[in-house]
Amino acid sequence: MPRIAGRDLPDHKRIDIALTYIYGIGRTNVSPLLKKASVLANKRVKDLSEEEVGRIQKVIDSGLKVEGDLRSEVSENIKRLKEVGSYRGVRHARSLPVRGQRTRSNARTKRGLRKTVGALRKETRAKLGQPGTKTE
Repeated sequence: MPRIAGRDLPDHKRIDIALTYIYGIGRTNVSPLLKKASVLANKRVKDLSEEEVGRIQKVIDSGLKVEGDLRSEVSENIKRLKEVGSYRGVRHARSLPVRGQRTRSNARTKRGLRKTVGALRKETRAKLGQPGTKTE
C-alpha cells in the first residue's frame, strides 16, 4: 500500500481514483497531475513501481497544497471571516448554511438533529403541573 502525501492509497483501485482519497485532490486535477508524472491513469495502485510513486509524490509536493496545509489554510480563512464579522463568518459561527441555501425545510446535515421547541408531551406537562392536563 503506497503512502503519498501522508495517506495510504488502496491497492485494488485505479490510480486516478485512489489519488482522490488525498484531501485537496479531486477528479478534475488528477489527470493533469498524472500527465506531469507520466503515469497511466488506468494502472492499479498495486502495479505501480517505486519510481512512479516517487514521481507522483514529487508532482504533488511541487505544485499542490494538500492534506494538513490545505486544511489549516481553510480553517484560517473561516477564522478570519468570523473575526471580521462578515455575514459568512456569522453563518459559520452559528453552524448554518453559508451559501444562501434555505433553512426552513432543509439543511439538516449542517444544523444537526431536530430540536423540538414549544411542544411538550402530556406526561412532562403533568409533572410540571401546567394547565391543559388532567392531574385530578
